[in-house]
Amino acid sequence: MLIGIPKEIKDHEYRVGATPAGVRELVNAGHQVLVEKNAGAAIDFADAQYVAAGAKIVASAKDVYGKAQMILKVKEPQKSECALIRKGQIIFSYLHLAAEPELTKLLIKSGCVAIAFETVSAADRSLPLLAPMSEVAGKLSIQAGAKALEKAQGGRGILLGGVPGVARGKVVILGGGVSGTNAAKVAIGMGAEVVILDKSLPRIRYLCDIFGNSVEVLYASIENIEKNVVEADVVVGAVLIPGAAAPKLVSAKLVKKMKKGSVMVDISIDQGGCFETSKPTSHSNPTYVTDGVVHYCVTNMPGAVARTSTQALENSTLPFSLALANKGYTKALLDDVHLKNGLNVIDGKVTYKAVADALGYKFVEAEKTL
Repeated sequence: MLIGIPKEIKDHEYRVGATPAGVRELVNAGHQVLVEKNAGAAIDFADAQYVAAGAKIVASAKDVYGKAQMILKVKEPQKSECALIRKGQIIFSYLHLAAEPELTKLLIKSGCVAIAFETVSAADRSLPLLAPMSEVAGKLSIQAGAKALEKAQGGRGILLGGVPGVARGKVVILGGGVSGTNAAKVAIGMGAEVVILDKSLPRIRYLCDIFGNSVEVLYASIENIEKNVVEADVVVGAVLIPGAAAPKLVSAKLVKKMKKGSVMVDISIDQGGCFETSKPTSHSNPTYVTDGVVHYCVTNMPGAVARTSTQALENSTLPFSLALANKGYTKALLDDVHLKNGLNVIDGKVTYKAVADALGYKFVEAEKTL
């Protein structure tokens, strides 16, 4: 198969769809790889390294999309990229379509085969291609929150860990999944007071077991959410419903009751955000203030540590990329129900129910399209 790696063009997005090591694996399996010039240069993956791994360097995204049978990338295709996508071409990347009606429309129109990293599943019902970036985003959320708390950044002027004789800051994490757990690890390491709220009793028991008395773990009732959010210095939104729009757990009315200069970090923003006052931001302009509360809602948080993120992501995606390339998408999807769960759009049809429900499209079972 001819595989294409374009340069990412989203604001301050320096990740890349494959490292030179990943390209070597694809070439070793008998495939050809086109890499757009300087696709990985910003994170020290030089064109010469890709050439040494067996890739061919091409001058533009148009050259990549115009020839490749499968596109490997990180973030969802931007509008200019959608214009280059061809009928039957495989797009394998993060998509987050439930929060992207315009992108969904363009992918449907293109007739492509859109497979989303974030809905590929595993036998234990986890999301293996989302997990590495959830780990990164969770850890970054506390870094971002701590920075935004600084007075010069618009925050309350609170040091999360406090100092002897001065109270430490309080971090409230909504959702105890992969992102929330990693956020808690960093917050504990900084010395903050940490509260995690979740609705899954098995998960609550698990979190209590691993964190012991270093974290307070509570059931995510309305009352518990409200009480802790208004007391928080940093609130991290780490809620995920696979492929679907995130539920709004913090209302605009509740935000008005929060401490002035407190910070909200919405990891769920890729899926529409879990705070009613959330709106997407970028690494260029990461924060805004609503009712005196600083909001950090960057839609590609892991792009801030792009080299680490690229390598972590490839460790998870490469086996699936190889399956698609080795077998072709039809056989690869039919052979692996977990990969098939990643199929969101094919030949103008929406094949992921949560996306169809969120955006008002007719849902078509994947098997009927293959």
